[in-house]
Amino acid sequence: MSSRTRAHVYVTGNVQGVFYRATTRDAARERGVDGWVRNLDDGRVEAVFEGTDSAVEGMVEWCHTGSPAAEVDEVDVTYEDPDGIEGFEIRR
Repeated sequence: MSSRTRAHVYVTGNVQGVFYRATTRDAARERGVDGWVRNLDDGRVEAVFEGTDSAVEGMVEWCHTGSPAAEVDEVDVTYEDPDGIEGFEIRR
């Protein structure tokens, strides 16, 4: 079985009100990545991805572009031990 990893991501830029969360969820589900995504009060988007190294890395790379209407300035990533999250959800 392949090892799982976890990436905790903060995305800065014009990333709220541009379907960033919904497209993040769809992209994660397509890659078989578990986790969640939510808007923060300061205008950033926070997300956690858990899955295989390659799938999680793919999501981190995806965050640099995001949804078609998004303008991403910065992506801060911290790698952590996975919690065993199942499924992917939008948190509010």
